[in-house]
This record gives sequence, C-alpha cells and structure tokens, in this order.
Amino acid sequence: MVLPGMSDKERGKFFAITDENLMYIRGRYNRINRWVIGDMVRRSAYRYPDKPALIFGDKTLTYQQLEEATNRFANALLDMGLERYDRVAILAHNTIHHVITWLGTAKAGGIYLAINYLLRGKDISYCINHSESRFFIVEDALFHLVEDALSDMPGVEKYIWSNEGEGKPAPEGWLEFDEWYKASSLEEPDVKLEILDPVQMTYTSGTESLPKGVILNHQSLMSQYMGCIVDGEYTTKDLQVHALPIYHCAQRDVFLTPGMWLGMTNVLLLQANPKAIMQSIQDYKATMFFAPPTVWIALLRDPDFDSFDLSSLKKAYYGASIMPVEVLKELMERLPGLRLYNYYGQTELSPYHTILKPEDALNKLGSAGQGGLNMETVLMGEEGNIIEEPGVPGEICGRGPHVMMFYLKDPEKTEEAMAYGWFHSGDVGILDEDRYITVADRKKDMVKSGGENVSSREVEEVIYKDPRVSEVAVVGLPHERWIEAVTAVVVPKAGEQIDEGEIIELCKKELAGFKVPKGVIFVDQLPKTPTGKILKRDLRQKNKDFYKGV
Repeated sequence: MVLPGMSDKERGKFFAITDENLMYIRGRYNRINRWVIGDMVRRSAYRYPDKPALIFGDKTLTYQQLEEATNRFANALLDMGLERYDRVAILAHNTIHHVITWLGTAKAGGIYLAINYLLRGKDISYCINHSESRFFIVEDALFHLVEDALSDMPGVEKYIWSNEGEGKPAPEGWLEFDEWYKASSLEEPDVKLEILDPVQMTYTSGTESLPKGVILNHQSLMSQYMGCIVDGEYTTKDLQVHALPIYHCAQRDVFLTPGMWLGMTNVLLLQANPKAIMQSIQDYKATMFFAPPTVWIALLRDPDFDSFDLSSLKKAYYGASIMPVEVLKELMERLPGLRLYNYYGQTELSPYHTILKPEDALNKLGSAGQGGLNMETVLMGEEGNIIEEPGVPGEICGRGPHVMMFYLKDPEKTEEAMAYGWFHSGDVGILDEDRYITVADRKKDMVKSGGENVSSREVEEVIYKDPRVSEVAVVGLPHERWIEAVTAVVVPKAGEQIDEGEIIELCKKELAGFKVPKGVIFVDQLPKTPTGKILKRDLRQKNKDFYKGV
C-alpha cells in the first residue's frame, strides 16, 4: 500500500526486493496471485459451469454446483469455529459429500483427514485423537465402525452425519450434513490461503507398523497434480470412473482432483465391484480408469469380461503395488490398443514418484519407469552413497516439490525418512542401462532365508507363469533351520486344481535353490486393504506356525 505523503524515493525503497517487503507484498496481493487447491474448483466452474463434475448414482453435480457447495461447506466450518489448520476428519465411501468435504475444508483453511474404512473402533479413535481432529463426518453405512468408540474421542467437538450411504436419519445430537452446510453462504469465504499451508493429512496404511500421519501442503499436491496431468496425458475431454476409495491418496490425488482441475466428468462408485466397474465404463463411455493389480486381475478373471463393451477406454493406469508381468501381458492382449501407464509412489510423495509411459510398456516390462515431471529419483546405499551402476540394488529415494512436510508429532521418523537430503521410500530398486527403475521389493518384504536375501517379487513372477494361478503372495515364515522359509500363498483360478509339488517344480526350473519356496499354502483369497494392497503382515501372522515341528 502506498501511504499518503510518501515521496518517490520512499516509495521506491518500500517496494524494493527485501524479505520484509516481499512478505508484505505476498500478504497484500494474496488473493490476486495465490495458487491453492480451493481455487481449482472456482476456475473449473468458470470454464465449464454446466458440465457434470461428479456423478454418484442418480445424483449429478455440475462444476458451478460443486463450487457453490464447497463454498457453503467452507463457510459452515468457519461459522462453527474452524481455525487455521484445524483437522476435519471424514469416514465415508466415494460420495459427493466426501468430495465436498475435501475441497470445502481446503477452502476454509483447514486440514482434511480421510479415515481408512478398513479400520475399526480403537484404530479409528487413534487416528482421530492423534490428529486432534475437532470435526468428524461419518457416513451412515460406516457408523457401526465407530459407534462404540465415540466416547474415546474427547477432542471431537462436532459430529456430522452423511446419509449418502444408506439414507439413514442422523442420531440424536448429530448435525445432518445437507441441512447443516446448505444453510451457509455460497460466496467464497474470505480466508487467507498460501501455497505452503498444510491442507491434507493422510495416515499411512500401516501394513507393517502403526500408521504415521503424513502432512502435505498445497504445493506438494498441486505440483503432483501438474505432473499427473502431463505424464499421464489427461485431458479435459476425459471421463473417468473412480472405483477405488478416495480416502486413499492414489484415487483421490492422482486421478480425482487433477481431473476436477481440468474439468473432467467423474463417476463415483461405492466399491470396486468388477461388474459395476465394467458396467460404468460401458454406460458412461469412460476413457480412463485406474486400479491396482489385484483389481485388474479381478476384472480379467470375471467370466463376463468379454461381454462388456470397453472400447471407449483409451488409457489404463495401475499402481499401488507391483503388477505381475504375466498379468500385464494378458491385459495388453485382451484390450489391444489400450495405452498403459504405471504410476509408482507412496503417500509421502503426494503420492506419485515415477511413471512408466505407454511407449515403454512393452520394451520395459515390469519397470516403474523414471522420475515424474517434478521429481528426481536415485538409488541409495546404506551409507547415503548414490548408486549409478546398472543392476546394483539400492533404496529408491526421491526429492522435489511432491515430498511431504513431515510426519505429525514424529520428528525421529521424519528425520529418518529425510536422511542425506532425499526422501527414503523403503523400497529396493534396480537401475537398467537407460536409468529406468525396477522395484525389486519392499525392504520389509525381502525374505532372509538361511542368510540369503530373497526378493518375494522375483518368486511371485515365476509362479504367475502357471496359467492356473489367479494370485500369489510370497512371504517369509519362521523355520527352525532356515530362520525364515520362502513360502508361497497361492489363490488358484476358479475350478482349477494345483498341487504343491507343481509350484515347487516350476520354481526349481527358473530360480536358484535358496529362492525356491519351502512350502505352498492354497487359499481362496488374499487379505487386502481397500486399495488392493496385499497385507503380507496378516499372512505372516496367520501362518506363523506353518513350519512348527518340521
């Protein structure tokens, strides 16, 4: 601001490039030049006011309606006393209320926290209490998960009831979502927002240990969205079906939110049911779809797969866990012409880190590709040394604007993750001669059998070559002689019979002796998170006595 009576000399000094003046300028012109997540909705509404933004069952919200709804939600939070960086938690499926909560919280200056609905009772209260959430939105269909734990959440000041799951009325003392937020102003809230403000919190899935609270800011997410749009070749004309839970960063932040930034139409499904997915792709003529390998496998194994018209699908994306090469080949054969993209990353990187693009899908089978548009990627040794040689394993590390701010209340884990100036993924990778990375395994999924390291993925890839195998997970189980014994947990395809000896003989033909499974366990299904990650921890725990007495 130019003050009355200020001389030209004083005016020039006031607007000089100094830390003090730049701080003033950023505050003065914040709304004019800011770049934050909430503004994306307004800009899409400006360009495509009448275009469907969200389709959920028989409900449709245009971009203009979404802009108004998120403004109302933000104002409702502020009217209820939300302060800067307050956590707003939600336990819900893929619903319109869930999307409004995410974007509305971002507009209000709060921090959105989506709760994993695979959790139960005390696990949910842990996330609520650890995050110090003041507001908690619960979908009616998931209320049973928290009903007995509400008394264990003393910090929650307001409970809000979403009825989009089953249409049930709100319990006494709860605010009804639609009645509550629709009473507020539809004008954009007058809140100062900056690109480095924290805006989202996600608890890691906790497949190996207690979940950690990952804090992300607008910059982390928006630089990641930009990379997704460029590397994933998204367009405004695309239409996508969201079947995996949007409480998880992959579906929400690699696909849904970048899609809304561009102005795509987004179809929300409650669950990843194979027939519902294929029906929606056919009905809405979806052009792009994401799923982890386990869901792609479920689609391919569905007996009605070939009866659906999936010809509108031009781009297919996979990630969240490693895609078996044999499954990838089958997908290419049964959907010829489909452009295939492999995203690799994790929650702490907002979440994508590397991408394998369609032009490399065949000549780099099994690779995770190279660092994304805004990311650098290296392999690192135990002492922080960068590994340049092809074929030498090392930990996959990255740096760039995608990287999280920190783990909430956990400076030790934060420092450990950020050692040597790089974010450490916990994954073991190998470089090829073109500097493409192949993910060999999770560090914690390496089996130490008789003193030798065995990559579970390497063994799984061999077992997938048996056409009767639907899914397989290889784990290390306690063994008196080998300490950890390589063990294959196999799901046969429907109607198929497989003998343990056949699996072991197949492995003997292709693997060194110490890598061959000492035993095979046959099951009907593998335990998974809602995002399709196989819970190897559960397999190890359930089968810990498999070799007892052997």
